[in-house]
Amino acid sequence: MLVSLNWLQTFVPLTLPPAELAQTLTIAGFEVEGMEDRRTWADGVVVGYVQTKEPHPDATKLSVCTVDVGQGEPATIVCGASNVQAGIYVPVALPKTYLPAIDLKLKKTKLRGVKSEGMICSLAELGLAKESEGIHIFTGEFTPGQDVRPLLGLDDVVLDVTSTANRADALSMVGIAREVAALTDQVVTLPEIPPQASPSSPALTVKLADGEACPVYFGTAIEGVKIAPSPDWLQFRLQAAGVRPINNVVDITNYILLEWGQPLHAFDGDRLQAVTGSSSLAIDVRLAQPGETLKTLDGQERALAAQNLLITANDHPVALAGVMGGEATEVHSGTVKLMLEAALFEPVAIRRSARAQGLRTEASTRYERGVNPAELDQAMHRAIALILELAGGEITAQSSQDHRPANLERSLTLRLSRLQQILGPVKTGEITAADVERILTSLGCQLTTTAPDVWSVTIPPYRHRDLEREIDLIEEVARLYGYDHFCDTLPHKTQPGIVPFATQTRQRIRTLFRAVGLTELVHYSLVKPEQAQISLTNPLLSEYSALRDELITGLLDAFEYNQAQGNGALNGFEWGRIFFKEGEKLQEADAIAGIMGGDSHPAGRWTTGGKGKPLTWYEAKGKLEAVFTSLGLTVGYEPTDGDRRLHPGRTAALSLGDQPLGIFGQIHPQLRRDRDLPEAVYLFQLQADVLLGAIAAQGTADFRNFSPYPAVERDLAFFAPTEISVAALTATMTQAGKKLLSGVELFDEYRGQNVPTGQRSLAFSLAYRAGDRTLTDTDVEPIHQSIRDALVTQFNVTLRS
Repeated sequence: MLVSLNWLQTFVPLTLPPAELAQTLTIAGFEVEGMEDRRTWADGVVVGYVQTKEPHPDATKLSVCTVDVGQGEPATIVCGASNVQAGIYVPVALPKTYLPAIDLKLKKTKLRGVKSEGMICSLAELGLAKESEGIHIFTGEFTPGQDVRPLLGLDDVVLDVTSTANRADALSMVGIAREVAALTDQVVTLPEIPPQASPSSPALTVKLADGEACPVYFGTAIEGVKIAPSPDWLQFRLQAAGVRPINNVVDITNYILLEWGQPLHAFDGDRLQAVTGSSSLAIDVRLAQPGETLKTLDGQERALAAQNLLITANDHPVALAGVMGGEATEVHSGTVKLMLEAALFEPVAIRRSARAQGLRTEASTRYERGVNPAELDQAMHRAIALILELAGGEITAQSSQDHRPANLERSLTLRLSRLQQILGPVKTGEITAADVERILTSLGCQLTTTAPDVWSVTIPPYRHRDLEREIDLIEEVARLYGYDHFCDTLPHKTQPGIVPFATQTRQRIRTLFRAVGLTELVHYSLVKPEQAQISLTNPLLSEYSALRDELITGLLDAFEYNQAQGNGALNGFEWGRIFFKEGEKLQEADAIAGIMGGDSHPAGRWTTGGKGKPLTWYEAKGKLEAVFTSLGLTVGYEPTDGDRRLHPGRTAALSLGDQPLGIFGQIHPQLRRDRDLPEAVYLFQLQADVLLGAIAAQGTADFRNFSPYPAVERDLAFFAPTEISVAALTATMTQAGKKLLSGVELFDEYRGQNVPTGQRSLAFSLAYRAGDRTLTDTDVEPIHQSIRDALVTQFNVTLRS
């Protein structure tokens, strides 16, 4: 929020220089992001009186002016503005004056042979407008040579103050004034608000269809107003706050929003009657109905959603409640009747309504944080008084619905012992009871002692949303006491930290996947609704309105995008959270997924004639196996066709013992063609909890010495039915070989001529090794024969060797 110090000091005396005040606010939690010293914009610019104007002898568009600038002899100034004339007061930049808005330092010069001793300025040259058609002309009587800054509102310093989301009161000048008063031990003086008569009339009634979303609404009819420009003081304050002046009525509503933090809206009374077709207005607040539309003040025709809260007149939508008014009923230059709205809206209702339209305004920002319910009446009466003063007219009717609770105050218990325990020592010892009472009283709290060093603290209504617990009061004491006054002490004894086993395991798994050449990827958990089971009820964007139930789709998209951008194959993995349904219950779990493909040896393409060599199924599987082996896990592979995105003959279901672990396979050829991917791309997805559970169940590692004795190798070949997996055969051989069998490796598979139909020829190399001796044929043959017998008995294979 932009805070004008000239405006601020009308509420509280400013005893600190601007820079020191900015530092004090920042330390107290109100970060000042910038400070704009508007006094420098026109330093050296004075009021000049144009005595004469003559045409330039050598330039048709230039004029030679004699200007009284209060220095005795008039100055001769060449001016190119079309609106310059004799007998007017103008801002004049004298020689040696620097104008930062146009980065120009004035000096005496000659223009087409005529001397010029300064420059008559426009508002753009003084930083008050983006563009100006001519020089600025003052209205009224002035003294030549006087400083123009007070006349243009440039005798001011503006602070850009950012408050935290819980401090709704800080989005107003009154709120900032209360904070400054508490920090500098001053007293806030609020403007005097004269009481206004509020007659009732059947021509204006208010009802609330949604009393929870709108607990209070005041509608005030004012007739006989005259729309005109606002006085300078009002325009200066709005401009300093970054608001463009429009007319007196609209400017007053914006002024009250900035002064009290209370949004107001003025409707044109005649236009309301034209929209409704009736001279009697029934104002209501309700949610939008299907098919309703509203053209808002920004000129957009908006299709209304069910979340949109509306202001209606005789059931015709005329405004988005708490967000923006309607164009059809806006105040204009011919307005003579007003209907002034002053209301409170529930923050969640306004947040949903604004988000549904993708619209955020100064009003919605304040309603979303929570407007002070206790000072609505003051803000409304202040606005009415200003309208009657600056635009004329009289109040003809007022109607309201008010469902605010009778008591808006809250009382909390605060213990000094608890405060000292949490905050610790300060440089002067400890925070005392007197310090607590002084600080909280300066914030508007009322303290009643209920026991020694225990208070019952009554919270002022404008802080009811952020002071809810004892810890909030303790924070306020620390903030205003000054964090720089606390002792900065270190613990007496430090201990080395540890990384939990689960975290170590996750880091280890990530490291192993990176070690086999996969890059770790991160995707959003939010996806398109057609890609997931669980949809969000209030999404930010329709493209991200559901929670993903698997990771493979995101990896495919990333692979395709990188390929299309000419970056080659993306070999990567992701560890992320997935969300799914089990019946009607929502579940979530961690998953690990990866994608591999492209040239298996990109650095050696010269050996293949530049064509590259696609990654084979076994090479891709080998990367996974390398990770599992490093983790000390034995993973089983079984054929599956459960995922249509994967090749039905090249997809395996992974398991750890009797627990399913995940899936691994090659992308289906049709999907590969549709996405224009390389020849062979492989995917896997694992259940992280199963993997982590298996690692945790291993317990202490079993270390064994390497055998110094050579292995004895035997080959074993046989015909086996094609439906029998190599994994099943290997498991049987391992079980039958007992401790002497140290390795089983498949080195040949053949299908075709001389192989029985429905079978395949397999050849294995079996390695036998002992740790205490060199094995002989006598040791090996019985074991080797038992393996052959087990294969024949269990799988009915036909032995060939």
